[in-house]
Amino acid sequence: MIDIVLALLSTVGALSILFASIGILRMPDFYLRLSVTVKASTLGVGLLLICAAIMFPDVSVTTKAIAIIFFLIITAPIGAHMIGRAAYFTGTPLWKGTIADQLAGMYDEETHKLESEENEGDDKENPNIAKTDEETE
Repeated sequence: MIDIVLALLSTVGALSILFASIGILRMPDFYLRLSVTVKASTLGVGLLLICAAIMFPDVSVTTKAIAIIFFLIITAPIGAHMIGRAAYFTGTPLWKGTIADQLAGMYDEETHKLESEENEGDDKENPNIAKTDEETE
């Protein structure tokens, strides 16, 4: 019975990591690549660590696996958020098919702070959305 559980968890974990690697190739811009990679790889590595904890029922291995999963779930989304935010503020273009840019007009370049309301005079077209596919590559 445990072999079946291990096989299922490791298969789903490996497929999740495979989908993350395919997502890096298939997604059209940096932000989508970052999102799919962090979500899928965190799930995949977490499932493989659960498999390791089940396979080696020693207390030290299980404790380490749980600690790694905990820190991975805590740090990966925060790190991805900070990388995405830095990319946005340095001008990395969004995909041309992006529907909404909720940060447009909210960033004050002089003080380097986000405002809760849109700055006046920013009715022009958003410069962060790419015009062509070549700009996002």
